[in-house]
Amino acid sequence: MRVLCCLLNWRTPDMTLQALDTLLVEVRALNARVPGSAKVAIVDNDSGDGSEDALRKGVADRNAGDVVDVLQSGKNGGYGYGNNVALRKAIKDGDDVVYLLNSDAFVEGTALQTLLAHLEQHPQVGIAGGYIHGVDGEPHPGAFHYPTIWSEIEGSVRFGPLSKLLKDKIVPRPVPTTTVHDVDWVPGASMVIRTAVLKEVGLFDETFFLYYEETDLCHRATDAGWQIAFVREASVAHIVGATTGVKNLKRRTPGYLLDSRRHYFLKHHGRAYLWAANAVYAAGLASFRVRRRLQGKPEQDYDRALQDFVAHCVKNP
Repeated sequence: MRVLCCLLNWRTPDMTLQALDTLLVEVRALNARVPGSAKVAIVDNDSGDGSEDALRKGVADRNAGDVVDVLQSGKNGGYGYGNNVALRKAIKDGDDVVYLLNSDAFVEGTALQTLLAHLEQHPQVGIAGGYIHGVDGEPHPGAFHYPTIWSEIEGSVRFGPLSKLLKDKIVPRPVPTTTVHDVDWVPGASMVIRTAVLKEVGLFDETFFLYYEETDLCHRATDAGWQIAFVREASVAHIVGATTGVKNLKRRTPGYLLDSRRHYFLKHHGRAYLWAANAVYAAGLASFRVRRRLQGKPEQDYDRALQDFVAHCVKNP
């Protein structure tokens, strides 16, 4: 089983090289068993800050040029666009599997080998992810349900009894303690994809600049009959938002997040469903905003989240 590992860089060359260091241990071990079975593609997403030169120097300093290629995407077209550069290379070169690793994620132990072994043992699994935790050891969600109108209600209202009632609709599942094959989707921070899946359902939808692209890809894979697996034994450490700043609630809601949400619901459920989801989400945000102030709860949303969401819905009906 030949694998191409992909690291997507945008203005974080030092961190990307740290991720590469953890990945090279796995790549060298795989190649020691089967020469030529593993390579790495680092895709610079048109950083424009000298990242590409820094990455090439870093690869040379590590004497890793035999297994690592640095590629230039040509424009910052987003997560899917940049990773598709590597996915096309994998398909062209006849690789069997692609392993996506975030530039702010770090492989632990034999995580990659564990994921590959799982694919070999379970031919019905087309995409698999593993256990993700923070550098502080705190578990991160790694198995998810698909977003639905019910998850939009729960995620915006955030009211205990309602969340309990809709627990099976909440997008982030409780972190599984064992390997499971019934997840809807797994995050792209650490994900293996069979190239057979990509040939059948297509690459990442580049309409998504950031967020929802792996959800969409997994959705298309399951629609085609493939299983999505969460492999508990494959562990990576992840610094959430190191590139995107997603945890900074003082900023406004990123437009690309709202665009991606809209495109996902429109693509998989249609316009009427999108409008219904928009309505319940806006109402939920408004109700939580009132309750938060009355109860003195801390802020949990981006600055002016409700106003920006409504404005986006009106502008993009």
